Amino acid sequence: MKKSSVFLFGIFSVFTATAQETIVKGSVIDGTTNVPIPNVVITIEETLQITHTDAEGQFNFTSNVPLGEQILKVEKAGYVTKRFPIIVNEGQTLDIQDMMLDINVADSVDMYIITLSDDELNDDSTGGSDNISGLLQSSQDVYQRTVAFEFSSSFFKVRGLDSENSSVLINGIEMNKLYSGRPEWSNWGGLNDVLRNQELSPNLSPSNYTFGGILGSTHITTRASEYRKGGRLTYSISDRSYTQRVIASYATGLMEGGWSISAAVGRRWGEEGFQDATFYASNSFFASVEKKINDEHSINFTSFYTPNRRGKSSPNTQEVYDLKGIKYNEYWGFQNGEKRNSRVKEVDEPIFMLNHYWDLNSKTSLNTNLGYQFGKTGNSRLDYPGGANPSPAYYQKLPSYALADKNGPDYAKAYQLEQAFLKDGQIDWNRTYDANITNNSSGLNAAYAIYEDRNDDTQFTVNSILTSDITDHITINGAINYRHLKSENFAEVKDLLGASGVLNVDSFDNIQYDLQNPNRIVGEGDRFRYNYNIYARVISGFAQAQFRYKKVDYFAAFSVSNTTYQREGLYQHEIYENNSLGKGEKQSFTGLGAKAGLTYKLSGKHVLNVNASYLSKAPTLRNTYSNARENHNVVKNITEEKTSSVDASYIFRSSMVKAKLTGYYSKIEDANKISFYYADGLSSFEIAENQTSAFVQEISQGIDKTHFGGEFGIEAQVTPGIKIKGVASYGQYTYANNPNLYLTSSSFTNPNGIDFGKANLKNYRLAGGPQTAYSVGFEYRDPDYWWFGATANFFDNTYIDISPLTRTHNFYTDADGLPFNDYDPEVARQLLKQEKFDDYMIVNLVGGKSWRINSYFVGFFASVNNLLDVAHKTGGFEQGRNANYRMLKKDASNDIPVFGSKYWYGRGTTYFLNVHVRF
Repeated sequence: MKKSSVFLFGIFSVFTATAQETIVKGSVIDGTTNVPIPNVVITIEETLQITHTDAEGQFNFTSNVPLGEQILKVEKAGYVTKRFPIIVNEGQTLDIQDMMLDINVADSVDMYIITLSDDELNDDSTGGSDNISGLLQSSQDVYQRTVAFEFSSSFFKVRGLDSENSSVLINGIEMNKLYSGRPEWSNWGGLNDVLRNQELSPNLSPSNYTFGGILGSTHITTRASEYRKGGRLTYSISDRSYTQRVIASYATGLMEGGWSISAAVGRRWGEEGFQDATFYASNSFFASVEKKINDEHSINFTSFYTPNRRGKSSPNTQEVYDLKGIKYNEYWGFQNGEKRNSRVKEVDEPIFMLNHYWDLNSKTSLNTNLGYQFGKTGNSRLDYPGGANPSPAYYQKLPSYALADKNGPDYAKAYQLEQAFLKDGQIDWNRTYDANITNNSSGLNAAYAIYEDRNDDTQFTVNSILTSDITDHITINGAINYRHLKSENFAEVKDLLGASGVLNVDSFDNIQYDLQNPNRIVGEGDRFRYNYNIYARVISGFAQAQFRYKKVDYFAAFSVSNTTYQREGLYQHEIYENNSLGKGEKQSFTGLGAKAGLTYKLSGKHVLNVNASYLSKAPTLRNTYSNARENHNVVKNITEEKTSSVDASYIFRSSMVKAKLTGYYSKIEDANKISFYYADGLSSFEIAENQTSAFVQEISQGIDKTHFGGEFGIEAQVTPGIKIKGVASYGQYTYANNPNLYLTSSSFTNPNGIDFGKANLKNYRLAGGPQTAYSVGFEYRDPDYWWFGATANFFDNTYIDISPLTRTHNFYTDADGLPFNDYDPEVARQLLKQEKFDDYMIVNLVGGKSWRINSYFVGFFASVNNLLDVAHKTGGFEQGRNANYRMLKKDASNDIPVFGSKYWYGRGTTYFLNVHVRF
């Protein structure tokens, strides 16, 4: 330590008098191994100028360097942050070589990693996939950090926006799926140790790699030369999703000959998570190899493969939760004494990347990337083509059904149903096998079978990213990208459950799924129901200029893209025999984007920032084809989705207090939403004779949404060991218009569907987690490397997802086309009032202890989430079964509605324990 102090005093007084420009440069090394550390963040606090060390640990400030006494902040995840006083003289060079960073023995990055698990991140139904893309990293911004690590378990969305509004890149390659626009988090799940090198560009701030969305971007680097030399072993236990986790990683650092290697392997598993029968099985493999050819060229190859399977959990009505509790899951039953889940999600998509890094000169670099991804995503379910609905929570098996009997409440039947549900209430697997065996003996096909909805994607990506400091004050960035996707979509029989085969015919409407092979009997491993390919191609580019001066920084960026989609049907559907087989018409969309921002530095402590953007982009594949499983039809009047956004911030930073206050406004126009469900009470004459119900595709077209609100974060280092923090987020996210709505269904006589005109959605709140959230907390860190923290988080203004169909003229129109004669507008207003969930508070605790034993670093921490075991709804949706006034009024008048809304509940009290060794 004494040696380091003498060294620092010495280097801070050394200047190169012959230099004509003012320069601050230097290098950073590991305090234990003396090895250079790449990707260290270096900040001159007075001006907030930021740069990073290169692969040799070197950094350089040459533009707009402030004179006089300054503070140089040196930080990287896993190391103790240091702040060095320096003196900068005009026209001279300050060269600070070999600044040492010590490994942070009390590094607690891992405590954040497990806030959300893969089941939540990848389940569209829960909304978990819409959490911020920065979830995996520890931002220096207290607001972003709190949102990711405290608010995420309540499915809070930053600014009320879906994750498709942010971009996740690995080595310059975008990972957002073309189908949904969202990242598939489980493609790299369990690789936390090798995904720490991240650069977050939040919201509208500029990125060196991509134009990004209005939620910004996260760039993850896996260059082998940028990992700290050494290894890490981690073991964890929990009761959230998986019950055990093991991860091992090792990096060689830069070796002789210019080679660097980093590798990791991990496994997460568990018989059951917080919900019943939600098993978890995941393996993770990672390898990165880099060859530094010379000072200008380097090539890196990265591959990662994280196959995973998990049992899914169901949303339920309040009636079901009241009977069975919030852990209840209707998707499973006992088979041979073991729990078997009928709904399993499996993701198996290896990824390969080849990256070329070319330093054209000291100020210009070109990064060219190739990416290849293939594999499958499957979601299984229990089908009943020749049997009764096997769901244990089917509405006819619940007490509410008997209590709503048209002849008056049947209390005896209700009691019998209640007792049967309480006693078991799970899938009867023996019954499904018995039914199939009976059918076999009678020459009939399967009454029950397990099948899987499959997406087998093959995607190729190539891009080049240019960065150049063309002057001391100006940096330009640009990129050209090309992506090509072939997506095979089909249903596959997984388990015949003792049957001899499944008839490939729609048992509900007796419709042939494939006229080319009518009445085909399929077996395990065969495709059936639907079978089609989607081809997508995206060509895009962006250009950006960043300007940095002593008092003001500003930037401007532009983007352009062309996206084409084409469907190829491999089955000829009976209802759409002229519009299902072969290749459909190509759909083409042009996207344009522009954004700009300005940062004005009133002083080293006070900063103002303003940003604005406009972006038009192609709709995602999921919102382009109205029912791709059956036909080529696209959403009527489809066009590009437009987004405009603006935000303004005041930032205060001192040695003790950091605070940021932001206001924002965003508007999204011409969005689409497609939903699939079973609807009762349809008033149109265009459905099949004597039917008022059907399985439908509901298309809401031309949706406008507004998002505005404020964000505030503050943290104060009140003593060397105690830090307190506070965060507040207030938003109002609403529908801004009345979009068009129409339904399609194979049950309709009109193959083009039924147009229901405008859906009166304007001013209804958007669903998707709390729109108001607050957090207060503290952290204590002891000099002996133990620490403890606690937070109290408050959530309010969470709303249910409303049913658009009940807000159309179908709601008040009778079968004769005239309004119901008993329609009461005041009663209707109450029936259509959007449900707001109760507010709630979640208390979380975390703490740990670390030791340094010679060259080994041992750490332990534990966290408890929802300490007070508060039961709380995190989301839900109105069922579309009661599509008209009379049906909804009758159901609402029951003590327990038969078709009440379905909900998701957050977890009760859970724990996570972790121990790791670094060497």
